[in-house]
Amino acid sequence: MSTPPPGQHYLERFPRFGLGRFANYGPAAPGSLHLSLKGDVSHPVELTKEDLASLESISLKADFHCVTTWSYSGLLWGGYRFVDFYRTIVQPRCRPEPAARLVVFRAADGYACSLPLGDLLAEDVMLADRLNGESLGFDHGAPLRLVAPAHYGYKNVKHLVAIEFWRDARHYRFPRPYPRFMDHPRARVAREERARWVPAWLIRPFYARLVQPTIARFERRRDGR
Repeated sequence: MSTPPPGQHYLERFPRFGLGRFANYGPAAPGSLHLSLKGDVSHPVELTKEDLASLESISLKADFHCVTTWSYSGLLWGGYRFVDFYRTIVQPRCRPEPAARLVVFRAADGYACSLPLGDLLAEDVMLADRLNGESLGFDHGAPLRLVAPAHYGYKNVKHLVAIEFWRDARHYRFPRPYPRFMDHPRARVAREERARWVPAWLIRPFYARLVQPTIARFERRRDGR
C-alpha cells in the first residue's frame, strides 16, 4: 500500500459514501443507461450503453480519496477514457462551443458536480461501468460513474444521467442545502484542495469527524433500517 496523500488515511474497506441528503436514494436498474449530453452545444444527444460500447474498453488501477480524509487503495476500474469519449462522441456529435470548458455531471439521485474540461482530458479520467472485474454495483454508482483519481471523491459522480458542457456556471450549483465553500472548482488531492476559500488545515478536522457517522447512515439505508 502506498503512502496516502496529505491529510488522508487508508480504510480497509470501500464503503458507499456521500452527502447525507442522498443516503435514501434507492437502487436503480444497473443494466439501464440513458445518458444526456447537452449544454452550450449545437446538438444535444441521448446515449445508451451501445453508444459507449463503440469506444475502446480499458482498465485502470487507482486509489480513491474522499475529501473527508479517508482513502481506499488499489481499486480496479473498467470503462472508457473520458478523452476518447469526448473526442469520439461529444465533439463530432454534440459540437460544443469552443468556450464550453465547464463540465457538469448530474446523477439520477439529484446530485451534481463539475470539473474543468482540461482536467477531465487527463489519461486517467474515465467513465466506469465495472469495478474489480464485475459490473458496477449500485453502491458505487451503477450504471455509470465518473472516475477522476486526481480529484477528491465528491467530484467522481455516481449514477450518471447527464453530462453538460457550459461556457460558465450559470446552470450549475452545488446541491442545496450544502454551502458553496464545500465545492472547490478543482478539488485536486495532491494540492489538498478540500474546500473553496477555506484552508485545508481548518476544514480537515471537521470533515474527519463526519466519516464514521456518514458510513453508518448509508449502511442503515442499505440494510433497510
